[in-house]
Amino acid sequence: VLTHGFVVDGKGKKMSKSMGNVIAPEKIIKQYGADILRMWVTAEDYAGDIRISGEILKGLSDAYRRIRNTMRFLISNLDGYDQEVDTVPLDQMQGVDRWILGRLAGLIERVDQSYNAYSFHRVYQDLHYFCSMDLGAFYLDIVKDRLYCDPKNSLSRRSVRTAMSHVLESLVRLMAPILSF
Repeated sequence: VLTHGFVVDGKGKKMSKSMGNVIAPEKIIKQYGADILRMWVTAEDYAGDIRISGEILKGLSDAYRRIRNTMRFLISNLDGYDQEVDTVPLDQMQGVDRWILGRLAGLIERVDQSYNAYSFHRVYQDLHYFCSMDLGAFYLDIVKDRLYCDPKNSLSRRSVRTAMSHVLESLVRLMAPILSF
């Protein structure tokens, strides 16, 4: 969707086909991939001018990698997780695991509201923040010792894997409409 019939590049210059200064989608796909183009469309607030530049695409590419690598970390640490055997009830989970599930519940509520309001840029912002800050910069860093050092069937390791399972399943569902990886 183009606001006011034009796209604005990252430097504030109007772009239009008649002026010959547009960035072709094929060029973006070739350089960054279709998911970055899809993410750019999602990240832009279509209520104002839509901006695109190499700098914006590079930033989105970095954000995309951060989100994708967070998902890969979750998936790799859930290898062998059996929901029927390994799940820990909420009241037996460690505090930080309950904390991330509380943060996840807030994310689900915000993303649901944003989808209902067609505010896709907020969906992107909330998902990116959750993956980078709540998970990447805090939770996943804290729980690594429990994942790698605690006995396989310990309550502490099962607690973190239970939380990670809920986070992964929820993120996949929240991202599905905008990120297909």
